[in-house]
Amino acid sequence: MAVSSREIDLFERFRPRLEAIAYRLLGSAGDAEDAVQDTFLRWQAARREHIEVPEAWLTKALTNVCLNQLTSARARRETYVGQWLPEPVLAGDRMLGPAETAEQRESVSIAVLTLMERLSPNERAVYVLREAFGYSHAEIAVLLDLSEANCQQVYHRAKQHVATDRAHVRADAAAARKIVEEFLAATLSGDVEPLLKLLTDDAVSIADGGGHVPARTTPLIGALGIARLLRKFVKPEVFGRFITGDSYAMHAAEVNGGPALLVAVDDRIVSVISLEVDGDHIAGLLIQANPEKLARFNESWAAEERGEPLARDW
Repeated sequence: MAVSSREIDLFERFRPRLEAIAYRLLGSAGDAEDAVQDTFLRWQAARREHIEVPEAWLTKALTNVCLNQLTSARARRETYVGQWLPEPVLAGDRMLGPAETAEQRESVSIAVLTLMERLSPNERAVYVLREAFGYSHAEIAVLLDLSEANCQQVYHRAKQHVATDRAHVRADAAAARKIVEEFLAATLSGDVEPLLKLLTDDAVSIADGGGHVPARTTPLIGALGIARLLRKFVKPEVFGRFITGDSYAMHAAEVNGGPALLVAVDDRIVSVISLEVDGDHIAGLLIQANPEKLARFNESWAAEERGEPLARDW
């Protein structure tokens, strides 16, 4: 069925919100774009004259597309090489969606997107729609074909699965940059002691290389082990063995609403190190190095106005 220019404009008006929902549901900007495109095809094929509330119809159609993708994604993750982490998104990307409340900001953090992998597809959908987009349980029940009581139970269960015993603190831009600078200085110091002072005792490091670049296949737990690994890896003779180039640089950035250290080789980001902050300490390093998950990030980075790097050719 042909789509009028007015109906296309209507869909485009909702596209940013649909992308933000899909990104939180799937943890992948690329998959989110595909899900939104599939939703447009459903919109195109629908009898649109009978659709009373386009936003609700599109949200339900998108959620169904994402639920199908999540089911197949769980099967793919079983054969994924090493640890799986979500695709990082640079500040300013519309995939991040609303960020007015603490719940909205937290729901798009790399840490929470990673934790949401524990949830069933329905739990994830209920959690995202309620926590990040403020849908009522009655509205979510209609979107997911659940009873309202069941929806409340699913949400409560999802909250319990995602909850952690760490009180992570969102840092403002100045504080976030300071944390990144302290982390980089400690890492490049050549000594483990500065890192041990900065990391919590039970800090966790997770790296995703996707089988394309070397990365630990299991999480590294404990400040001492993480400090020793970082001290060894940043040595030029070791780092250059894995990633070769003519120039190297490290930048501070805001990624998924939190502080991050970016590693660039020949002005292309090869690694995004998201820092989980707990007070004045770092409780987690979530390291995305899979080049397939950095394509969109590099597009955004290329268009970014940025200052001098924190470190160059160290």
